[in-house]
Amino acid sequence: MTIEEIKKKVAGPDYDFLRNNEHLGSNIILLGLGGSYSYGTQKSDGTSDLDLRGICLNKKHEILTNQNFEQFINEDTDTTIYAFNKIVYLMAACNPNVIELGGLKPEHYLYIHPIGQEILNNAHLFLSKRAIHSFGGYASQQLRRTNSKAARLVGQTEREKHILNSINNAYYTFPEKYFSFPEDSIKLYIDKSHQEDFDTEIYMDINLKHYPLRDYKSMWSEMNNIVKDYSKIGKRNKHAVEHGKLSKHMMHLVRLYYMCFDILENEKIITYREKEHDLLMDIRNGKYLDENKQPIPEFFEMVDELEKRLKYDAENTSLPDSPDYKKINEFVMSVNERIVKGEI
Repeated sequence: MTIEEIKKKVAGPDYDFLRNNEHLGSNIILLGLGGSYSYGTQKSDGTSDLDLRGICLNKKHEILTNQNFEQFINEDTDTTIYAFNKIVYLMAACNPNVIELGGLKPEHYLYIHPIGQEILNNAHLFLSKRAIHSFGGYASQQLRRTNSKAARLVGQTEREKHILNSINNAYYTFPEKYFSFPEDSIKLYIDKSHQEDFDTEIYMDINLKHYPLRDYKSMWSEMNNIVKDYSKIGKRNKHAVEHGKLSKHMMHLVRLYYMCFDILENEKIITYREKEHDLLMDIRNGKYLDENKQPIPEFFEMVDELEKRLKYDAENTSLPDSPDYKKINEFVMSVNERIVKGEI
């Protein structure tokens, strides 16, 4: 679909909820394309799904009474509209599914309210080294989705490295989510294995005292789920192959790396991947699958090179460790104060 066709569709009855829902309507401050259209990876035959993403302001009574409206989802149209207070938190965490709304092509924004423009103008406030782990974490999820054959292609030792990398991306968020602990009290590393079928495996050194059991259980559960995900790869990958989704997962894995490179190297959010378009479409169209519809070794070699570049960027980026929360909070207070005063 062209932009004109998309706008006509969004103005139609299927999207009346944008105008009639109590949380949306005049409260919407930003509306744009999501998914393949926003990345420039939609199918040439026009059959790609249309995804919409947007932001709406929290209402005066929600702000003053601390009501917790966070987002509106319409599954039939793949539309998600985030509340302002919620999306600011997600953008500060460099959540890939949300931060991309700040870097669309100008023509891919269907509506921009002055407050929405303020968000776009201040998008740089949300960029930090958190992108290393948020994008790395999402990339690891995509790798697990595509990686049924990877363990055999790259070897068990490399498989353990992939698992540990995924765990480390999750581990990065633990200090914010759970009771604090000394940095060196939990150590994860790979060493020679004593198991018959393993060359190496992941080990843990733990030294925690007077630590809440429930917080430890939650941390362990997150790490355990990542390990279990890798053991389920075969079944999940079979389903993806049968439904033609494996190459799409592979494409998104590569796309996530390149978007993260722009953030770390250039401090820019660039959602539409014009430079990598041909590569991404080759991946989506199956160039990196073998006759059994499985990823070929060249694909994993490409991913290894991307991972090396990410590691280099992580060590050399000029971005701060965390976003400028002082300026972000001042911006949030300014917007919410204007809502309460009836100025918006």
